Amino acid sequence: MNISNARVIDAGRAVEVELDGRLHRFHAIWLRDNACEAATRSPGNGQRLITILDIPGETRIIEARQGPGGLSLCFGPEGKTVEFEARWLAHNAYDWSAAKTAGWTGPDITRWDSAMRNEVPSESWPVVTADRGALGRWLSAVRRYGFAVMTDMPTEPGMLCKVAELFGYVRETNYGRFFDVRAEVNPNNLAYTNLGLQAHTDNPYRDPVPTLQILACLENTVEGGDSIVVDGFKVAERLQAEDPEGFELLSSHCARFAYEGVKGVRLRAKRPMIELGPDGELIAIRFNNRSAAAFRDIPYEVMEAFYAAYRRFAELVEDPSMEVTFKLKPGELFIVDNTRVLHARKSFSGSGRRWLQGCYADKDGLLSTLVAIEEEGSAE
Repeated sequence: MNISNARVIDAGRAVEVELDGRLHRFHAIWLRDNACEAATRSPGNGQRLITILDIPGETRIIEARQGPGGLSLCFGPEGKTVEFEARWLAHNAYDWSAAKTAGWTGPDITRWDSAMRNEVPSESWPVVTADRGALGRWLSAVRRYGFAVMTDMPTEPGMLCKVAELFGYVRETNYGRFFDVRAEVNPNNLAYTNLGLQAHTDNPYRDPVPTLQILACLENTVEGGDSIVVDGFKVAERLQAEDPEGFELLSSHCARFAYEGVKGVRLRAKRPMIELGPDGELIAIRFNNRSAAAFRDIPYEVMEAFYAAYRRFAELVEDPSMEVTFKLKPGELFIVDNTRVLHARKSFSGSGRRWLQGCYADKDGLLSTLVAIEEEGSAE
């Protein structure tokens, strides 16, 4: 990383530098707050040792000097000199003029449709448990595509929890640490029947929602019961392209979700079906017809238009061109990013046995483990 042409601007309130041929500006207060030196950040864990109130409000850059691979800045009125690596500055640069379109996603996300059916990301349990690089590939696929399959699992109850423990922790809920998915008499959830299920995200009535779900197959001798996954981010992209107003309605008004399936459990949450960050980044999809409560956070004047957008979103979810279908065999499981990928199943016969187990986990553990593996690889 080449750094050049460093100069103090705005009466010391900022510095301008050229990083690999591109000009970037950085504010003095931002640089001082992010100083990577022993008095500001702990050398052991990188956490800040000072608060924003410990930094003088009148902080200015007195002098800027560039050196091999870095930038040396002297801050007043403290008279403190801090070194910044050019690579770090480039990675954390924020001087971008181009506005982002609502619904954008980062470079680690690839949206997909039914064309993905022949490229389903998959790894083997014996391989990922013996090879940390293979585990990294599997986790990377979940980050990129929002789902992945694992094969060659032992068909023992609870083994799916071992998968969650490869990267994080099981998220226990009122359904337990893990739960069985098979036909029952008088079920407390429609998942425990042989009916087909519309593609959905799980537990939208929770706040926070479980961000990962794992479904493992222990037995499957029924006709039908194929698993279906749909990329909610791709569905949102299609809706935005054909109906920008509908996309705006579903992303700017909250839907409500509720669960009352068990005595003593009354779960409630409200969030947009299409959730955007303040900068327009596509953050999450929440879509579950079975758990939708009465919508009451949408003005009367737009309720009909909201329902029209809701209907179109549902039509796109059920468009066969959007789905990837596969039938789990005993010893196979799949994981979905429950904030992005909708999952479903086809109805199945009453004869034979279909026994799946499910559990929840959270994406922060997965992403943490993945980044750690990537850093290990880059250090080799």
